[in-house]
Amino acid sequence: MAQLKGKGSMTGVNLIAKVYTNGITKDRKSQYADVQVDARDQRGPEQTSLHLRSDRVVGDDDKVRYNNGAPYSINQMADIVKAAGPNTEPILDRDGNEVGTLYGFKGNVMPASRGTGLVVNTKTVGASDFKVDDKTLDNQFTSMRSARKAQAAAQAAQAQIPEVAQAAEVEEPAVG
Repeated sequence: MAQLKGKGSMTGVNLIAKVYTNGITKDRKSQYADVQVDARDQRGPEQTSLHLRSDRVVGDDDKVRYNNGAPYSINQMADIVKAAGPNTEPILDRDGNEVGTLYGFKGNVMPASRGTGLVVNTKTVGASDFKVDDKTLDNQFTSMRSARKAQAAAQAAQAQIPEVAQAAEVEEPAVG
């Protein structure tokens, strides 16, 4: 889940929303959206997870999956769609069928009142600084993978420091 810390870190965030056509609730009052910090936003590159929400779920088959969707009311989704304007890209399945839409927009985020993670304050949404295209989702995955590798390398380097410091403390035997 994205970590936005510090003064002003939750305002004016460039975001993307993955919205699947089948993500509408049965009562048709809400739509699930996987909203992520756009990897091209200044807050994106160091994030190991760009998702505003990410809940660990163990399935019936005992496999761990992550639910990244958060429910937004139909009116909130309309605000996001309006803010994105033409800055959209179809989401296609493996067979090339359209299964949803990717929206690029900008807005303020805040801690979720129910559950975990962050949600978009849809009263603050506007046009994104970045254009979404057919490479945007690939870029999101690449950015998260790079951040995880950098974090792992930093942790490995940190783990080596105590050994080096300890080796320096060993005294040489006195000669003579």
